[in-house]
Amino acid sequence: MSQAATDPAGASPRPQEAPTRAPAPEGASDPVEPSLWALAWPWLAQERRALAVGAGYLALSGLAAGFIPQAIRVASNALGAGDAGRAMRASLAVAGLAAVGAWVRVASRIKLFNVGREVEFDLRAKMLANLHTLGPSFYQRMSPGEIMSRATNDLAQVRLLIGFGILNLFNTLFAYLVNIPLMVSRSPKLAVLSLLPFPVFLAITRRFGKAMFARSKEAQESLGALSDIAQRALGAMRVVRAYNLEGAELQRFSDAADKALEANLALARLRGLMFPILGAGAAVASLVVIWVGSGMIIAREGFSVGDILAFQVHLGLVAWPTIALGYMLSIVQRGKVSMARVQALLDARPDIDDALALPVDAASLRGALSVRGLRFAVDGRALLDGVSFELPAGRSLAVVGKTGAGKSVLVKLLARMLQTPAGAVFLDGHDVTRLPLATLRGTVGMAQQEPFLFSSTVARNVAFGALDPDAPEVKEAIARCLGEAQMTDEIKRMPDGEYTIVGERGVQLSGGQKQRVALARALMTSPKVLVLDDPLSAVDARTEAGILDAIDRAAAGRTLLLVTHRVAAARRCDEIVVLDEGRVVDRGTHDALVARGGLYARLAERQALEAELEAL
Repeated sequence: MSQAATDPAGASPRPQEAPTRAPAPEGASDPVEPSLWALAWPWLAQERRALAVGAGYLALSGLAAGFIPQAIRVASNALGAGDAGRAMRASLAVAGLAAVGAWVRVASRIKLFNVGREVEFDLRAKMLANLHTLGPSFYQRMSPGEIMSRATNDLAQVRLLIGFGILNLFNTLFAYLVNIPLMVSRSPKLAVLSLLPFPVFLAITRRFGKAMFARSKEAQESLGALSDIAQRALGAMRVVRAYNLEGAELQRFSDAADKALEANLALARLRGLMFPILGAGAAVASLVVIWVGSGMIIAREGFSVGDILAFQVHLGLVAWPTIALGYMLSIVQRGKVSMARVQALLDARPDIDDALALPVDAASLRGALSVRGLRFAVDGRALLDGVSFELPAGRSLAVVGKTGAGKSVLVKLLARMLQTPAGAVFLDGHDVTRLPLATLRGTVGMAQQEPFLFSSTVARNVAFGALDPDAPEVKEAIARCLGEAQMTDEIKRMPDGEYTIVGERGVQLSGGQKQRVALARALMTSPKVLVLDDPLSAVDARTEAGILDAIDRAAAGRTLLLVTHRVAAARRCDEIVVLDEGRVVDRGTHDALVARGGLYARLAERQALEAELEAL
């Protein structure tokens, strides 16, 4: 619809489709957890050029760092031999290698960290685009707070995994490839002895893996629950205050915060235990070098103090990346959990499948609606049962009925906000289930009974569908539509006029004001079919008359479907359809329906009496 939804096609360009996982049949065993590689590869493949360049920089950095110990060995031995010139040249070589290594190391970080940023941007854009396509069933399963947690906390972990994680993976690999051969070439015996603790590092790291994954998952889920509680409490602040439940809500938030704190502390304790163990192993390796190397010098095996210094530096260049694998394990495990949680959003499929849509020129649509035997049920309960009517282009139709008659369900089905049955609703002869959603919702504009306002200004809410809400012609249209929705006088009394912030979900406005802002938003568009779902339910009689005049003007030249329980509004339409318990029980003009008696006549009589009582 023109105002009610954003066209997913208008979102940022989507990256290559990540593999999706079909839901397991009922009663089947749980699907195998996908590997981290399977989750991350579709996104890494898009950045393979940047990854290759960053890896090249890290290889140069590793080579530069690896040759520094050899230069130190030469300088130390030269000093011992009294060759100051050679020692100076070796020292200058150390400085040069360090400068080159520093430059390419910075370049590698810029390149690889940006890969994480780019993947995060692509994931965020695709996540938002997919969320725009999902229907009510998804949002009943997953709360807004949980979605926000995945879009913030989990995406940050994915960025850390792909940027920082890949950098350290390459760094560790090149540290091994450069330093170990140099150590072996100088003394195979000492190289083997000093590297013996490293398999122990890796074994310890693997043993920590399972516990790290479980605690990382608990930490991420606890943050999601905390975010959900905060979002619900803030969104319902008026209700919380009205029932004096601030203390109870604070306690709920505190309990959830305590659980999140404990989950993250459990993860921190595990990491805190792992690093000292790995550090102790590195210290043992260093002690081996000093002990065995000193013995080799004493035994005159062609070993020197410079060799010990070089071995110590080589060992440090290998040991610290190995110890960092412990931290990397934490990043990998949290990143895997977060990647799976993000992937669940990307894999979610919409209730409404647009895959069978046929290309239709939107300009060819005139706005004629046809409903033929429409049936719709939820959990076996029929909400609509055989509803049929015709609404020619440029004409107006009112749908009237008691609460629960199915009026709001009907209008949602017209614009496929719910799963519209095939062969039941037609727009200019086209089955709406075969029309592209972008075309259908660009043709049908709707103001819903329960309007949603963004935490922005009145003007921004009215101009939500405008490409440039600050354009002069858009500002003029905003003022005009607010006037037609009978909001001008109230806008003037607001602190900043139409630029007043309405608060979260329009909390600063009354129910009637929110409804009229939503009406102005619908009037801002130029849809060929205008659907108004009970736009007068929260306004008084004086405001109602002005809004009805605005609706008459808005209906000129377009098809109007008005859902209402107000007879004063329905009588202005060309025809009226009366719904009761999901069925069409009567239809005709206002005068004809009143003359026939029935549900509509009783409704008209009751409202006339109410108007007389109000006038007394």
